[in-house]
Amino acid sequence: MFKRDLDLERRWSKLLDGLKETVGKKPNDLNGVLFLIGVQELGQGTKNFSKEQKQDLMHIAICKVLSYAGFYELDFVDQEGWPHWKLVKELPHFDLLEQEKLLKLQVMEYFEKEYQIEL
Repeated sequence: MFKRDLDLERRWSKLLDGLKETVGKKPNDLNGVLFLIGVQELGQGTKNFSKEQKQDLMHIAICKVLSYAGFYELDFVDQEGWPHWKLVKELPHFDLLEQEKLLKLQVMEYFEKEYQIEL
């Protein structure tokens, strides 16, 4: 494992521990963190979401975190308060591990910028 991968995992673990302190439960994985970001970005609080809404929340989170790298920008917010994003730069073709790394890096940037959390 490369040093940068170890650093990524150290920072990721620190983020998960911080989320446990904040929300009372440690997310199991990247998807759990993305779900939390989606709920936060929707801004309607916690409630019971349908399966389709949960998928939409994950999409909101992915678009939001990838917006920091210039891939997406907010297009509009609909009447129900759901944000809609547009792709402005083509995403790179990565394998699954590289996709996960990119998302983790962007999730950490999200928390650093939105909540001034130092990772």
